[in-house]
Amino acid sequence: MQDVLFYIFAALTLVCGFLVVANPFTRNPVTSAMFLVLTIMSMAGLFVLLEAFFLAAVQVLVYAGAVIVLFLFVIMVLDLQVEERRKYPRSAMLSGGIVAAALLSVMLAAMRELPGTTDGPALEGSTAALGGLLFRHYLLPFEMVSVLLLTAMVGVILLSKRKLK
Repeated sequence: MQDVLFYIFAALTLVCGFLVVANPFTRNPVTSAMFLVLTIMSMAGLFVLLEAFFLAAVQVLVYAGAVIVLFLFVIMVLDLQVEERRKYPRSAMLSGGIVAAALLSVMLAAMRELPGTTDGPALEGSTAALGGLLFRHYLLPFEMVSVLLLTAMVGVILLSKRKLK
């Protein structure tokens, strides 16, 4: 049963993550934010399957709660209308693709430098052991996720910015 649930949550995470970026149903950014909530919830389900209940709770509370509310706040404050979206020049799209490829290569290089398998936390459910492992062994990926969230917030602002007349 655990294997079936893993495949269900993994498929939901991948499908909803794809729908955040390339939403074929509507071009409304609020819909993409809601798909991001579904992605985060299915990732929390994966954490529950790994018996990482604290991470699942933090995933739901911090990301689905606070970060998505922040994204929705930015979208609603900017009052984005579908027909008011700007067209971006090809040079901007090309430079954005180059930056994304560079970020991907840095992430892959950082993942190769990570230590191999480590022993789990000494005490089951200990947040001190989890924090020590997170900030000692996995500091670079943790900081990269924070930069990625900052980049996503700036991207939401830039994508929903109206063209000045």
